[in-house]
Amino acid sequence: MAGMTLPALPEESFQRVLCVVAHPDDMEYGASAAVARWTARGIEVGYLLLTRGEAGMPNPPEETARLRVAEQQAACAAVGVTHLTVLEHPDGVLVYGLDLRRDICREIRRFKPDVVLGTGWDVETPYGFDQADHRAAGLATLDAIRDAGNRWVFPEQVEDEGLEPHSARWFIIPGPAGAGATHGVEVTGEPLRRGVASLEAHAAYLAALPDHPAPADFIPQFAAMSGKAMGVEHAVLFRAHDLQAPPEL
Repeated sequence: MAGMTLPALPEESFQRVLCVVAHPDDMEYGASAAVARWTARGIEVGYLLLTRGEAGMPNPPEETARLRVAEQQAACAAVGVTHLTVLEHPDGVLVYGLDLRRDICREIRRFKPDVVLGTGWDVETPYGFDQADHRAAGLATLDAIRDAGNRWVFPEQVEDEGLEPHSARWFIIPGPAGAGATHGVEVTGEPLRRGVASLEAHAAYLAALPDHPAPADFIPQFAAMSGKAMGVEHAVLFRAHDLQAPPEL
């Protein structure tokens, strides 16, 4: 069995990671524990949220948006993230297209990450059908990574906004062992505790969800399942794509 354990992500080569997700709280269902490990090691991590999550609670949308962005700021603080950008694409009806690609491309050119963390775009996942915003965000992020490196795509960002083209090396997508994970990040101990705290920071949002389990009950449980795939106590798993690797012949 030892030969089948997943390798660790090559994070010693990571300097800046940009995490692109649709909603406040999307990072906090496991991936933020890896972020806590990275920031503790001096890796700079930025979050780009494409919506303010205003459709996620029964409160009026503007009130919900303010609340959820504030909770996201607290969640970022729990894991050492100081660079948070929140866009105002409409929650629940996020549209894959040039507007979304353009905005993600702009943030990639601004932040200059060597790693982009995004979400998958599969309709069916191990957890059921994925939400439409997540799929749109994942596909737009994949395309924006390529867009960002090409000065003739969204050239106004280069010419008018002074942003240089930028090519990230890695594209990583969090996911469980059954979803084609290729690498893991060990989060045993402090990173996991901070990851749990980051989800707990979304207190009002979680309180509005019927029968939502306590973060301290289920986040460690998932991390322990993922840890088995790495041969460690707790881990977060990723599908990792090295975009600059030579093609396999």
